[in-house]
Amino acid sequence: MRTNTNPLATVRNLGILAHVDAGKTTVTERFLYTTGTTYKRGEVHDGTTVTDFDPQERDRGITIFAAAVSCSWDGHRINLIDTPGHVDFADEVERSLRVLDGAVAVFDAVAGVEPQSESVWRQADRHGVPRIAFVNKMDRAGADLDTAVASIRERLHPVPLVVQLPIGAEDEFTGVVDLLHMRALVWTDGADTAEEGPVPDALREEAARRRRLLEETVAERHPAALEEFCDRETLTADTLAGALRDLTREGDGVVVLCGSAYRNRGVEPLLDAVIAYLPSPLDVPPVRGTHDGTEQERPADPAAPMAALAFKVNATPTGRLTYLRVYSGTIEKGDTVRDTGTGRTERVGRLLRVRADRHDPLERAVAGDIVAVIGLKTARAGSTLCAPGAPLVLEPPGVAEPVVHVAVEARRATDTDRLASALARLTEEDPSLAVRTDPETGQTVLSGMGELHLEVAVERVRREHGLEVTVGRPGVAYRETVGEGVTGFVHRHVKQDGGTGQFAHVVLDVEPREEGGFEFRSTVVGGRVPQEFVRAVEAGCRDALAEGPLGGHPVTGLRVTLTDGQTHVKDSSDNAFRTAGRFGLRDALRASEMVLLEPVVEVTVTVPEDAVGGVLGDLAARRGRVTGSDRRGGAAVVTATVPLAELFGYATRLRSRTQGRGSFTARPTGYAPAPATVAAR
Repeated sequence: MRTNTNPLATVRNLGILAHVDAGKTTVTERFLYTTGTTYKRGEVHDGTTVTDFDPQERDRGITIFAAAVSCSWDGHRINLIDTPGHVDFADEVERSLRVLDGAVAVFDAVAGVEPQSESVWRQADRHGVPRIAFVNKMDRAGADLDTAVASIRERLHPVPLVVQLPIGAEDEFTGVVDLLHMRALVWTDGADTAEEGPVPDALREEAARRRRLLEETVAERHPAALEEFCDRETLTADTLAGALRDLTREGDGVVVLCGSAYRNRGVEPLLDAVIAYLPSPLDVPPVRGTHDGTEQERPADPAAPMAALAFKVNATPTGRLTYLRVYSGTIEKGDTVRDTGTGRTERVGRLLRVRADRHDPLERAVAGDIVAVIGLKTARAGSTLCAPGAPLVLEPPGVAEPVVHVAVEARRATDTDRLASALARLTEEDPSLAVRTDPETGQTVLSGMGELHLEVAVERVRREHGLEVTVGRPGVAYRETVGEGVTGFVHRHVKQDGGTGQFAHVVLDVEPREEGGFEFRSTVVGGRVPQEFVRAVEAGCRDALAEGPLGGHPVTGLRVTLTDGQTHVKDSSDNAFRTAGRFGLRDALRASEMVLLEPVVEVTVTVPEDAVGGVLGDLAARRGRVTGSDRRGGAAVVTATVPLAELFGYATRLRSRTQGRGSFTARPTGYAPAPATVAAR
């Protein structure tokens, strides 16, 4: 292993990513136990885990909120974030990935790549986060490492670099063969550490074959390894380890290990792999930000000007916690920092090293640290905090657009203000939640990423604030788009009410845009509409997108072209042309052929084979379109695309049809045209 005297070389900031129930939280708990951070194994089914500390997480047996913990292994500090696996909480994963340097992707040895596994993998791809893979639950009936690796290769498209061979299968899984050092690691029942020994005779030939395959795969992709392989026709363990580290950090390969976290088998080699292959803050490019329109870099150097990104806010009984990734510089207790988004300065009251819901005080944090701060009053998730004399704006995490909403009301009129305060705090902690007031009914509407997301949010209002609330039936967030547009649509805005008037004349073409979103362009020639007024027309058109003509839903998927216009010497202004753009596009949309869009999801239903017929019929009744079917571990797996509006209450229906033996997962896939019956509602 390479040595580096810089303390940052011994830091690893990583996340645990996976589909729900693949074993992320159990892997995290075993990390804490194996490193001596905890002295008792936490279990999800017992509600004794460190990271799933929220009452709802323990009640439901799933991770809902990303939890940060720190531990030490082999002289390295590991800052670890256990992320949710349920699709409704993908925004928590997004915010975590924004500040991580590496990740461990956990896969079920029976199911392989599952829908949310694919979603979080793609999220990590977007952020360029290097990963290693851990195939968990090797002790389950039907577990097969090769099948799981094949699904990783086929569905996620990385180059899997398998460095272990399992010893035994299913109930008889006892250990692994380390293909780098050609040794066996065996865990006996009740033992917390592995016994090292020679490769079993029965596996020696297969281990040699797999080691050779690993060498060839690495040599094809790593120049130094290729040179040694050509000279010696083999690779030393050190060369192989160095090449695996380079390929992982460059994203050219994914190291694959296996084990059973529940039985504490394979955890130590996984920790070793985290240290050996995933990058330190020194191994990732300097963070980039902007100031006064220019791009700047800040190195991971404690002596550089301080820059940190807030990625999570949590209100606790002891105060408001703001979670930070420090990218450069040093932050100390009592320091004054600047929120470059608001321009406000705030004082750091306390610095904390986080272990889920427990905290250890710190005097300072340096570049590469992930810590929590008490004392910041206005910082939000996505805020950049920096030294007052060295302002910088870092790119904030993306925020997903809510797709489901419910009406929420306090049962007692006297609690209305308390409810508004509670909902405001929820949206402060979770940017993927949104609160608005319906202009027609006056109801308070809470929007989120799914049915479960809203259930959890409402339950928090009840538990944490002691409020009794009434919740309406969930609804979905529809969109409108242009099916067939109009050309040469003329709109004149003329207003005279004394003094300077308003005059703007615009001619618009409206057409569909297959890529979605909104595009504005101008083909006006001869200066008939000055450039500053063109920008005002665009701003007005964007204003008009908030409400479409079909049902007041946001409009997307269109291109607007300003083709002509007229101005008045005295009465034309930015405000006049913005108004003309807004009302002109609104009227043009009314003249166009509009299409209602509804959110659709990909549903993966796992049921006993004798229940497939009923499940297929139920999906068809919900306007579902079956896209695939498979067999996995003795069960049938059906994949279908279903409108989100048809999935409300599906979990209860599926349980009743399968006597409680069926399960399903769903992930958003976008929007699709809704049938006329839906548009007419």
